[in-house]
Amino acid sequence: MNPQQQNSYLTHRANAGAGRHGWLRLTPAYSVRLVRERTGHLPAGAVVTDPFSGTGTTILAAAEHGCDGRAVDVNPFLVWLGNAKAARYPAALLAETRASVPVMAAHAAAWTAEAPVLWAPNLHNIDRWWSPGSLAALKGLRRALDEVCLPAPALDLLGIAFCRTAIAVSNAAFNHQSMSLRTAPASATADAADDCAGVIRRFAAETAGVLTSAEAALPGAGRVIQGDARDLDAGGLPPCDLLLTSPPYVNRMSYIRELRPYMYWLRFLDRASDAGELDWTAIGGTWGIATSRLNGWAPDGTVAPIDGELREVCTLIARDGGKNGPLLATYVTKYFHDMSAHFATAFRHVKTGGQATYIIGNSTFYGHVVPAERWYSSLLRATGFTDVRTSVLRKRNSNLALYEYEVTGRRP
Repeated sequence: MNPQQQNSYLTHRANAGAGRHGWLRLTPAYSVRLVRERTGHLPAGAVVTDPFSGTGTTILAAAEHGCDGRAVDVNPFLVWLGNAKAARYPAALLAETRASVPVMAAHAAAWTAEAPVLWAPNLHNIDRWWSPGSLAALKGLRRALDEVCLPAPALDLLGIAFCRTAIAVSNAAFNHQSMSLRTAPASATADAADDCAGVIRRFAAETAGVLTSAEAALPGAGRVIQGDARDLDAGGLPPCDLLLTSPPYVNRMSYIRELRPYMYWLRFLDRASDAGELDWTAIGGTWGIATSRLNGWAPDGTVAPIDGELREVCTLIARDGGKNGPLLATYVTKYFHDMSAHFATAFRHVKTGGQATYIIGNSTFYGHVVPAERWYSSLLRATGFTDVRTSVLRKRNSNLALYEYEVTGRRP
């Protein structure tokens, strides 16, 4: 591995063809290859905890290795997704789910004639996301999902296939770090009837792929609970042998923003204000109302031992960032106050002799580097971890001094 290269196999790209790991794409997700390397030495039954579950990469890889994967996330959609990925699916349930697909497809096709009166999510500018025919088909599929009588685990698998279909036929673009929309709808000139039929066929194909990957046996177990990484004590988690995670980077990327098409269609969100409220509860969240609330936030203490350097960097960001500078300086300050609270609860959660491993990137604001990896190291030591080490994993951007690091510490 050359840390001066971008090493895409250490990113979400490694997950695309890795069975359940590839069910839904989230660009900030980290590589299952990296997780497997970090858990490969653990004995069967070892407890691996991820306080920032995300798409569930850690707990699924732990379960595949025969470990007990535990995770926490504030986002109920990600709790659902992680649990669906790490669940065991009996052959009889998979057969029942397969048998339901032709019936669902027929019902969905019939329902598309009623598309104007069918429920659709309250997603802003939804017509920019899907062509009229694709949107009609998704409405029909959503209605068919609501009507099908299957056990909850089967509905989870169908929900995954629905999400995969919705994003595949959308105008979403992934040519940047964050999800964006194409300028012109990809299917604007397509015949609506053909469009509908194609989306329903796509759903059937996606379901077949999801069910095939769900057949894989998991020698271990994995579970995600909804909770706050700043208070792991409240979750009732068992002490862990390895805490392995990739927290949100201090770069203002909103997980809610990246997940909104899935979250709206699966009814985890209804209004834009709901998204902002949820993002405010997340470390590093700044979407919607979370941004405006930053203006009124003030620290209730210091972040020893990095407080002096943190204030120095944030003063420069506020000075050089124009009208947004003070807001972003507050964002960086709040991020490290929140992470300081997390490290304290993480130390209590790791077993004596256990290890904590954080995959984190640095960031820049108006030319000023926020050395997250160095500040993580300092905060781990201040919390009580020993043998704290930092190594470079990869270069994240060919033009900027942005790197991804691994920061580890051991509980004595």
